[in-house]
Amino acid sequence: MNSKVLLTAFLIAVFVIGYYGSSVVAFAQYMGNVGSEGQTGKFTLEEALELQRRRIELVRENPDAGSGTPVIDASGVGGAAIITALVLGSISGAFFLKGRSGRYAAMGRG
Repeated sequence: MNSKVLLTAFLIAVFVIGYYGSSVVAFAQYMGNVGSEGQTGKFTLEEALELQRRRIELVRENPDAGSGTPVIDASGVGGAAIITALVLGSISGAFFLKGRSGRYAAMGRG
């Protein structure tokens, strides 16, 4: 491919990603919309801290409940990783075996 065309496409992609990437900003320090009279959102700091204390107490009272995220389950993180590895591994294995034979395979190798 022409290197000038490739460089131009790369630079356009960098500028477009930079332009749209800067418009997506997370304001995690605010707990809601800021009001015109200085409100910081729907919770005050004390209300948010009390809510977090209650959550911690519930977790300590029910240690067997866990976080609610199944890690080893097929619908969880580990299961998804294993299924993805099996699917992609079988596809790459098929390409590897198919590449050892055919029209463009090197003579004398199989």
